Amino acid sequence: MGKSFSLPSHVSREDGSSSDNMKNGLVHSESHSEDGRGGDVSQFPYVEFTGRDSVTCPTCQGTGRIPRGQENQLVALIPYSDQRLRPRRTKLYVTASVIVCLLLSGLGVFFLFPRSIDVEYIGVKSVYVSYEAQRHVIYLNITNTLNITNNNYYAVEVANITAQVQLSKTVIGKARLNNITHIGPLDMKQIDYMVPAVIQDEMSYIFEFCTLPSIKVHNIVVMMQVTVTTSYFGHSEQISQERYQYVDCGGNTTYHQGQTEYLNVLQPPQ
Repeated sequence: MGKSFSLPSHVSREDGSSSDNMKNGLVHSESHSEDGRGGDVSQFPYVEFTGRDSVTCPTCQGTGRIPRGQENQLVALIPYSDQRLRPRRTKLYVTASVIVCLLLSGLGVFFLFPRSIDVEYIGVKSVYVSYEAQRHVIYLNITNTLNITNNNYYAVEVANITAQVQLSKTVIGKARLNNITHIGPLDMKQIDYMVPAVIQDEMSYIFEFCTLPSIKVHNIVVMMQVTVTTSYFGHSEQISQERYQYVDCGGNTTYHQGQTEYLNVLQPPQ
């Protein structure tokens, strides 16, 4: 008859526990290996497999990491063909900027380019005559009219007006006016100025002519000279005019001409 063998209870228990331990160990090792794989992936060192057609990245020196604190200093390697390196409509922007600059420069030159200032001598407006019979002296206050036209696109200042009167190449009167007025852009102003003149000494013979009662009109020919000084942007410009005029020395005379501005000049000391 066959014999049956029975293991002691402690042996069977140990075998059961060992088998359980082995099973648990396998499960634990498997889970540990899986966790180890998941945890080691993030800490796996960067390895660059360089071949014949590749080089080591100069930024990270082949480590896959950059030093702390240099994030804003190191430049990433971007392919040359990346569209981000090719801004759109660059030629359009450059062309538009050049056109705008040229347009602004042209407008500045057009409006700031200095143009001529026209001075037109209109003539004698009035003559006030007085006599000194004992000395045969004639006093004349001759009022003249000027038209000054500003052809610029900015205001100009009439700094001064210098005038003199000549009779037979002898200067018989002078006058100077300072800080006259301002003339606006593309504007015109009419200015009246007075020149006091004295006829005496070697020209006293004219006294007899001017006081001769048998003659109704006592015209003498004088040469009127005037120089206008204008200034703009720190630049000064002088315009001169001269003209021969008939002046009636036999009495006060007023010529019919328009007057917009009257500038009085005192008679210079004798």
